[in-house]
Amino acid sequence: MLRPFAAYLRVYEPLLALGEPPDERLRAAVTAAKLRRTDAGAREQAMWLKSQVAAPRRLLPAELADGRPAPSLLTDVLVLSPDDVPDGRAGQGPFVCPLELRARSAAALVTFLGDAHPALKNVVLDEGGFTQETIRARTKSAMADLSTTAAHTLSTTWTVPLPWFVLVDPDERRLVLGDGRDDPKRELSWRTTLADAQHRAREAGELLEQTFGDSGPGRVLFETRRWLDNFHADSVVELDYGGLVQLFADPILESDNTADEVHDILDALRSGNVEELAELFSDLREFWGDLASKERSN
Repeated sequence: MLRPFAAYLRVYEPLLALGEPPDERLRAAVTAAKLRRTDAGAREQAMWLKSQVAAPRRLLPAELADGRPAPSLLTDVLVLSPDDVPDGRAGQGPFVCPLELRARSAAALVTFLGDAHPALKNVVLDEGGFTQETIRARTKSAMADLSTTAAHTLSTTWTVPLPWFVLVDPDERRLVLGDGRDDPKRELSWRTTLADAQHRAREAGELLEQTFGDSGPGRVLFETRRWLDNFHADSVVELDYGGLVQLFADPILESDNTADEVHDILDALRSGNVEELAELFSDLREFWGDLASKERSN
């Protein structure tokens, strides 16, 4: 079964940052660590499908019929052991990233209803049998699931925003090819400390603002920096290609150097090397443009 073609930027916080003391159900889920990163997208997809076929239909995944959060709120977590943490910070673990699917879905629903054409919005409301008042109350309740003022996961479909690569060190790349594109162990990811991610984002943000102003990539990076500021200082940041690894053959994944090229772009901006800058932008546009064409034809 194919995983969703989604990539993720995640923050894993120390367990004690999620409650002092943490809920016993959360502790048990962290100890069991049953959910793998490569299964997270499929888990989210299954929870959404379950919400749509339930009777009565659920407004949001991972919630009960009366709108309360399902028990999975505390048990759907990704866990990093101290050995998985960069920079030798083994004494701070375990590190936990709650899926927070209900709250993330609520935020997406609010954005959709705010941006959608009235005709499309009315079709969705009529199909689901929910009033706007009910939706406002349910989404507000769902946002209260978050242990901080922001969700621990950002996700995109079919691509990875280039500003996300600013946060990581290209040398921190982790590649597991497995036995082909459909192998559930297949992974391409980077991990770094929150402090290092914030430092890189701040330096690059200042450079991009001086060069391009406060729009485009600089704006995306600014919003990402604001998001990172919500979490415990000892947290870990992970950039994960997620299900996108299914779209690339082994040689392409092995040779993918997007993170290096993004950092080379920053170096070219600092030095004013226009020729190198144009060549790097061209390479990235070609690589990620091929992926965008697959989305259009899907």
